[in-house]
Amino acid sequence: MALTLHSSTSFINLKDAKSFKAQEDFPVSISVPRFQASQRQRAIRSLKDEARVRIGRGLSEETRTKDGWEKLYAISSPHSNGTKVPVYVMLPLDTVTHGGNLNKPRAINASLMALKCAGVEGVMVDAWWGLVEKDGPMKYNWEGYAELVQMVSRHGLKLQVVMSFHQCGGNVGDSCSIPLPPWVLEEISKNPDLVYTDRSGRRNPEYITLGCDSLPVLRGRTPIQVYTDFMKSFRDRFREYMGSVIAEIQVGMGPCGELRYPSYPESNGTWRFPGIGEFQCYDKYMIASLKASAQGTGHGEWGSSGPHDSGLYNQFPEETGFFKRDGTWTTEYGHFFLEWYSQNLLQHGDRILAAAKGVFEGTQAKLSGKVAGIHWHYRTRSHAAELTAGYYNTRNRDGYLPIAQMMAKHGVVLNFTCMEMKDEQQPENANCSPEGLVRQVKMAAKTAEVELAGENALERYDESAFAQVLTTSRSDSGIELSAFTYLRMKKKLFEERNWRNLVEFVKSMSEGGRSHKLSESDLGRTNLYVGFIKERSERNIKEAVMV
Repeated sequence: MALTLHSSTSFINLKDAKSFKAQEDFPVSISVPRFQASQRQRAIRSLKDEARVRIGRGLSEETRTKDGWEKLYAISSPHSNGTKVPVYVMLPLDTVTHGGNLNKPRAINASLMALKCAGVEGVMVDAWWGLVEKDGPMKYNWEGYAELVQMVSRHGLKLQVVMSFHQCGGNVGDSCSIPLPPWVLEEISKNPDLVYTDRSGRRNPEYITLGCDSLPVLRGRTPIQVYTDFMKSFRDRFREYMGSVIAEIQVGMGPCGELRYPSYPESNGTWRFPGIGEFQCYDKYMIASLKASAQGTGHGEWGSSGPHDSGLYNQFPEETGFFKRDGTWTTEYGHFFLEWYSQNLLQHGDRILAAAKGVFEGTQAKLSGKVAGIHWHYRTRSHAAELTAGYYNTRNRDGYLPIAQMMAKHGVVLNFTCMEMKDEQQPENANCSPEGLVRQVKMAAKTAEVELAGENALERYDESAFAQVLTTSRSDSGIELSAFTYLRMKKKLFEERNWRNLVEFVKSMSEGGRSHKLSESDLGRTNLYVGFIKERSERNIKEAVMV
């Protein structure tokens, strides 16, 4: 038997359907053994009692089934000497609609109840610039987010909020479309150089180019000022929750919220894995910066454009003159260009994080910044895919230490992806090494003395992926993860096997990375969580059952 919280085929309001692509709904129908009504009610009452105390204490009720006795437990308290790594779960990208409302609040409420009982620390949500400030400059609508914050607070969870100054849509995992604010798009239509541009003149609408960070190109304000005002509005609106419910602010610094250039855009088939990508420095602002830098070195001829021999999005390093084994990247010109390109990205991150620090200082909320896990062609000498994204990381140069040091300067947590990936799972011809990349970033974080947090790069529900994160979280390099955020909450997560894997994973992370496997049933009275969740309200919420 399964009790189901029913919802429509899409996780959006009908009135917003034109604004979103179809997305799989997430909660929730999971099979559980059949119980008598009185037994189920007794279990529900017991769970409600348990919600008033710490997760980790066993439930006192026992229920009788055909197969024997079951004892209901929440996640038990850790007993190892390892450091607890709190686990967060990302909410759907369209948690707030284009209309500014909380999307499917009953489904979110039921899911938060389940996540709380599974032992997670909290959830993560994107605060989209394109939704909050869409009605005009400095006209902010936080109402949908306010409803979410209150709901998260009621469940005793914490919230990570991403200041998402980028477009949603066109990248890996993007399931809906949320463009930049209409008034910003209007400015871009009048001045296309406001966005990143490649050598062929393709404009990328995901994010405002860093070339105009300090220019008043957005109706009298600079992009940095616009981002700062947005963060101030958020702080003022949610001041009473800062540092308690809102535990972390992740500051978006580029496409996908990551500190990088949009060098591998998937939209319209422009880029396919494992292509090397292309440099994004051809808007007039970036070219002006390049010219000034080139003249400063006495090589004015270097400032007219980026490398002419760096190839196309879907080529491999050895197919280009710039990235091949002893290519142009090893020359004086190559060093000049890569230094300029990567330093511009570092300075962009420094400007935004300095602004964020000024806004959120004293709120007790942590600040974090995200770095992309570009693991393909990592085994080559040039690390071409990392170079086009702005990470000057090669066989003989550490490109992640300067990033870690910049974040350490502002007291910001370095959040890194691809924590779930193994080298052996990658295609041979792509020269991938996600494990080597993670090790390098961990060492950079240790050297810079900056906190390191992690995410999985792709949606994974299998035991192998969770096991790899557990391995990564351990302090083999002298630095442990301060937190892990799991991508992502959707219907598939609540399927029986996947849900069990998540519960096992959360318990293991709470015990400092110790692997802990739950049994298939609870007849031996193990610490398996079996949840019977029933929520009644004025809105007539239907029953939701999680195992």
